[in-house]
Amino acid sequence: MLSVALLFVGIVLINNGVCNLTKVDRNATAIMNFFNGGLSVYINFVNLAQGNYYAAGTGLLFGFTYLFIAIDSVFKLDTRPFAWFCTFVAINAVVFGTLEGFIGIPSLGIVPDIRWAGIWYLWALLWITGFFEDILGIKLGKFTPYLQIFDGVVTAWVPGLLMLIGRW
Repeated sequence: MLSVALLFVGIVLINNGVCNLTKVDRNATAIMNFFNGGLSVYINFVNLAQGNYYAAGTGLLFGFTYLFIAIDSVFKLDTRPFAWFCTFVAINAVVFGTLEGFIGIPSLGIVPDIRWAGIWYLWALLWITGFFEDILGIKLGKFTPYLQIFDGVVTAWVPGLLMLIGRW
């Protein structure tokens, strides 16, 4: 299920980045965020029901991220609550990157794999941009949409595709 989730995380990140760069209406971008957030929540409730708590816990961070973005976009809400959520998620992403990349989680059968450290740390960087922009008021300009596109390709689409074809 991770491969499918990553494939769709990849396209929504790429879509969000391109749409942010080209100034597409936020309501239009919300559609893909609703689809992806809903898919991720569904996949991770299945994980939860199967007792895969680590997969569900980490995966729901993504699902709620995209649903939060979609709802904020449609209703044009204050983005500061989302930025605080992103800060929480970024801190957790550093923890997960360290565990999966360097330490491992033997009780879950997770052996250290440096690729996961890089992936989680890049996601943490993207999530923390919300803190800088919406809490501290430091505008990052085009950095964030380009990071969305980069992360979409490098941390989600390519790994998801490689997992789907058995090359990861």
